[in-house]
Amino acid sequence: MSCFTHFNIGSKIIGDLDLTFNLKSMATPFIRTLFLFSTIFFLQSHGEEEDTPITRFQQYLRFKTAHPNPNYTAPISFLVDQAQSMGLTTRTIEYVSGKPVLLVTWLGSNPKLPSILFNSHLDSGFVMNMQPSEAEAGYDLRLPPLADPDVMKKRIAEEWAPSIRNMTYTQYLRFKTAHPNPNYTAPISFLVDQAQSIGLTTRTIEYVSGKPVLLVTWLGSNPKLPSILFNSHLDSVPAEADKWIHPPFSAHRTVDGLIYARGAQDDKCIGVQYLESISNLKSRGFSPLRTVHISYVPEEEIGGFDGMAKFAASSDFTELNVGFAMDEGQASPGDEFRVFFADRTPWELVIRAEGIPGHGAKLYDNGAMENLMKSVELISKFRETQFDFVKAGKAANSEVISVNPVYFKAGTPSNTGFVMNMQPSEAEAGYDLRLPPMADPDVMKKRIAEEWAPSIRNMTYTIKEKGKLRDHFGRPIMTATNGSNPWWSVFKQAVEATGGKLAKPEILASTTDARYIRTLGIPLVGFSPMINTPILLHDHNEFLKDTVFLKGIEVYESVISALSSFEGVSDQAI
Repeated sequence: MSCFTHFNIGSKIIGDLDLTFNLKSMATPFIRTLFLFSTIFFLQSHGEEEDTPITRFQQYLRFKTAHPNPNYTAPISFLVDQAQSMGLTTRTIEYVSGKPVLLVTWLGSNPKLPSILFNSHLDSGFVMNMQPSEAEAGYDLRLPPLADPDVMKKRIAEEWAPSIRNMTYTQYLRFKTAHPNPNYTAPISFLVDQAQSIGLTTRTIEYVSGKPVLLVTWLGSNPKLPSILFNSHLDSVPAEADKWIHPPFSAHRTVDGLIYARGAQDDKCIGVQYLESISNLKSRGFSPLRTVHISYVPEEEIGGFDGMAKFAASSDFTELNVGFAMDEGQASPGDEFRVFFADRTPWELVIRAEGIPGHGAKLYDNGAMENLMKSVELISKFRETQFDFVKAGKAANSEVISVNPVYFKAGTPSNTGFVMNMQPSEAEAGYDLRLPPMADPDVMKKRIAEEWAPSIRNMTYTIKEKGKLRDHFGRPIMTATNGSNPWWSVFKQAVEATGGKLAKPEILASTTDARYIRTLGIPLVGFSPMINTPILLHDHNEFLKDTVFLKGIEVYESVISALSSFEGVSDQAI
């Protein structure tokens, strides 16, 4: 049976063609078109071998027909030449100016029979070797009257379009905020954009030039009530890139959802979770009773002296009328969320000994090294008694006074090292002390003055207190985690409402910016919702799993909504 065979390349053309079927199932338009020409050429040459189909295919591919500005003229001319070289007839039609349709025809022996049409399009829509930076999909949803719209919105926000997929968290992690040269400008600009995009107000303050504090505010319906403050820091400790399995500022995400980056746990996660949880609450129509503030502060990793210390002492902070605050915590390897009610306070202790210099072979009293070593022995014994409490399970590591030697300095230098036959006249040692809030600073200072560095042995000392142990009322700087603190009950119930469980409240072994706020008498808990996660702050290969990050958003939604709706405390809780 003979018939007409038509080739329609372009948009639809039906006209007077009697179509029995439309074959449009080859792999790609380009392959279909060249395949058809090559097949006809093969049939016309009665099986004669021809080695040009690939080269003709390559020529056709080189025409730039991609949207939004496809070039149709050149490929049409090429295809006309190809078709006519095989003895096929061609016809070009324009139904819309500049958008031609090419019709190629191979006449059959019986043109009265219905013809066959092979279709292909000239234009191309996608670059197949390039992953796009943006993607979008639209859906038509129809909810029956019994459906709960809040449940549906929650599913969309947390499962169908969670923040982790639009890269907010990973974008924030890529900013290089590591010391000694943290970049604060770019992350501040990013956070401002994120906050303003969900209707929050922002304010940037600099107490020290180049070290900005960002304050984000969600105004409550009763701004006269004490506000809630959520704090996090912008900076991070350095990272030794050659010791990481992924670059520390790449925010590389593995197939199993581990996001590697400096700051992933400490503490850029909570900085984003605060905003994401507020965004979700706003999308559900929630309005806070109390005003909610978020602060992003610099310099925490080097003591916070030019960051939170100055912010907390400012009139700007006083005007916030903060009733309850939250700051960073730590990951939990188990399935209970860790929570911290106090920090230990660091002291830098340097003790110095002086004595009469002498020959290395001489034995005599009150030499500098002898006096220093007596003190070292006494300090070591004190350290052992504190550590014994920890080993015996009578106290946590953070509940005792830790004393750790960090350097010793003595001897008379020489070209080869030290003069070995001379006893030095001076000797010095440095210690890192961490005092829990229950420790009595006066008792500790008395021990140092009378036992560790007594003047009777020609000893002197200096103490650099990098924080306080008492607030301005003379109370230990710690937050109650029992019924005496109404905020604690609200916080605990909010965490439990998400299916979470709090571990026994702890004193943080290290130090955070929380101490500056607690010093003002404001109750504050340290909390980073990361369970089943190894503690990797300041470590190589710091990471956080994406599902843990998303669960944290859910937890903060509950915590923020509960704390900001609490009516029980009408005056600042100090």
